[in-house]
Amino acid sequence: MTEIDLKAKARDAMANAYSPYSRFKVGAAILTEAGNVFTGCNVENISYGLSICAERNAIVHAVAVEGPGMKLKEIVVTNHNENGDSGACSPCGACRQFMIEFSSPSTQVTYPGESGDVVTTVKKLLPESFRF
Repeated sequence: MTEIDLKAKARDAMANAYSPYSRFKVGAAILTEAGNVFTGCNVENISYGLSICAERNAIVHAVAVEGPGMKLKEIVVTNHNENGDSGACSPCGACRQFMIEFSSPSTQVTYPGESGDVVTTVKKLLPESFRF
C-alpha cells in the first residue's frame, strides 16, 4: 500500500454514495502515476442502466483533471451493503474494462473479498480484455 491511505479515502467517498434502490454503497479511491488521488462513489438512477459505479466515477474525475494520458497506479474499492449481506464484491465487468483502458498490467487493485481484502492486478482481474 502507498503512504496515502486509499482505503480511508474510498470509505469517505462511499459515505456520499447515492444508492436508494440497491442500498449497496460503494466507494473508490485511485492513485495516478502522477501522484494524484481521486475518489468516486456509486450513483444510481431509477433507470438502472444510467447508474455509474464508484470506480468509473473516480477514473472519469481523474481524466477530467489530468487529461487523456492519465494512468492508474493503484485502485482501492470499499463497499457497505445496507441489506446486511456479505460486503464481498469485486469490480464489475464494465469497471474492469474501464480500468484496463488507463492501466498498466501491474496496476494494483484492492477490493473486499469473503475473507478480507483481495489484492490483485488489473491483468488478473480481466486477463482477456477487449483491445483494438
